[in-house]
Amino acid sequence: MSATPVPTVLFVCQHNAGRSQLGAALLEHLAADRFTATSAGLSPAVEVNPAVAATVAELGMDITDRIPRHVTEDDLETADVVVLMKPGLALPSTPRGEVLEWSFPNPESWDAEAVRPLREAVSEKIRSTLLAR
Repeated sequence: MSATPVPTVLFVCQHNAGRSQLGAALLEHLAADRFTATSAGLSPAVEVNPAVAATVAELGMDITDRIPRHVTEDDLETADVVVLMKPGLALPSTPRGEVLEWSFPNPESWDAEAVRPLREAVSEKIRSTLLAR
């Protein structure tokens, strides 16, 4: 008997530097054995937001080596769940899987202290929607 495949969750935001990186890292932290988490953006930044990386490091995870990347049609075809971290993002193609639209502010110019409540809000949303399945 083969094991049930682990669903892939793709987190998407504009720059793949803050919200989507945070979502993927938190899903890995909260339920790495139940999901494969990935992230991408529409116009990727050069690096992960340092304040986001710092708040994830507080949970024991290092995401400073992750590189923001473009969302691809292949990403959207293979993801079981696509989480838009900002409603209404214009994706390059129609996702095959379920689409969830979450609304979180862009932490682009925030410091770690300002990002912590966002980290907790995203964690709670992951618990109440993805982990509650």
